[in-house]
Amino acid sequence: MIPAHWLPHYRQGDGELLGYLVPEAEQYLPVTVFGYGLAAAADEDDAGQVLENVGLGYLADTWLLTLEDRDDPINVQIVEASPERLRVKSVDYGWEQDYGTIIELKVPDDGRLGR
Repeated sequence: MIPAHWLPHYRQGDGELLGYLVPEAEQYLPVTVFGYGLAAAADEDDAGQVLENVGLGYLADTWLLTLEDRDDPINVQIVEASPERLRVKSVDYGWEQDYGTIIELKVPDDGRLGR
């Protein structure tokens, strides 16, 4: 679950949630709706602009997921992303599990997901 002190950032045109601004000292870290950091911390306006520029395009990307029992990360795509839940599916033919296996991850991101 997203911490209550994170500031939601909504797209100016339609009010869609783009991510959050995480307060860090006197700056803000721009993160996705599931808490993955998108850039270095900056002032509130610049951090918000990062979210505006990135939009929700990151949802269509292929990501890398680190697994405890495997040396190399696997390729996954996001199936569902919200402040409450993140579900990804395997798109890695080299993984022992079935292609398309759904994996539910913690929100906010716990460092297992990468680009």
